[in-house]
Amino acid sequence: MAVALRLAERGLGLVWPNPAVGCVLAREGRIIGRGWTQPGGRPHAEVEALRRAGAAALGATAYVSLEPCAHYGHTPPCTMALLQAGIRRVVIATVDPDPRVDGRGIEQLRQAGVEVAVGLERDRADAINAGFILSKQAGRPLVTLKLATSLDGRIATRTGESQWITGEAARAQGHLLRRSHDAVMVGSGTALADDPALTCRLPGVEDRRRVRIVLDRRLRLPPASKLARSARELPTWLFTEANAAPRKVAALRELGVEIMVAALQDGRLDLGAVLAALAARGITRVLVEGGAELATSLLRQRRVDRLAWFRAPILIGGDGHAAIGALGVEALADAMGLESAGGTLLARDRLERYMIGSG
Repeated sequence: MAVALRLAERGLGLVWPNPAVGCVLAREGRIIGRGWTQPGGRPHAEVEALRRAGAAALGATAYVSLEPCAHYGHTPPCTMALLQAGIRRVVIATVDPDPRVDGRGIEQLRQAGVEVAVGLERDRADAINAGFILSKQAGRPLVTLKLATSLDGRIATRTGESQWITGEAARAQGHLLRRSHDAVMVGSGTALADDPALTCRLPGVEDRRRVRIVLDRRLRLPPASKLARSARELPTWLFTEANAAPRKVAALRELGVEIMVAALQDGRLDLGAVLAALAARGITRVLVEGGAELATSLLRQRRVDRLAWFRAPILIGGDGHAAIGALGVEALADAMGLESAGGTLLARDRLERYMIGSG
């Protein structure tokens, strides 16, 4: 199962709207087939593992990180593929929360005489597919907030200079973070100030499915920006208000930007509505990269699940731009609690990971 879970992680950021699943086939103490969900969500992990095992799958045990699907979609159910291959035992890490499955896969296998065990490494499997689970159970994707700051929490000097606070190793790790998410989101301020491409620039990494998202109530994104100019090659979604300027909307759509409308809340785009819209489109994991206003709003509304904080060993001081604005905390008892998920030294910088209980 440990191997199946590692295989599942290969699909993160590449398989939405499907879950990232890993499958290992074993017989007589030997692995005879491995598979993981392929880019775009198909073939599924079980089908890949069975293809690689061939006739040797007869009588084998399948270790699967998520309950095999039990419904017809673009392909027949994986339960049928396992039964047709003669799998005698299936070990499942966790149940698929999709209403079309949700225990039906387990029941189908058991009714056909297959021995089924459920729950091995469940916590780790749930953590890998936390975004998929949230999308099915809460109607929103997993949100990871990425911050790159000085040791005292500043993202720029008082003049606005920010490139680069962290070093090359930290930036490469940031691209790996993009690789493991379905979409990368920024506010319009960051899009204007940095003119980012929001791509995963690592050798051998396919970046054609990763969605770039801009929250832009006033429709300030220039047609000459990198995001707009590359929208025909890489999916780019822009959220704005309903009465956005028609000419600006038309100019961006002409370049391939998909314009999406969200309701306003307190004069800003309703983040809950934005996240719900993303989940409805199949997005399961969103990496938020800026700026401070967007980060603060998400934190205030308890809409962040994970925090990836890159810290450089420099001090900028109180006149620099803070990574997080006012959260309205008046008593320590009301401060947001974080659970450490480990840290990594990246040359001179450090990446700290945290889990956050969200609403």
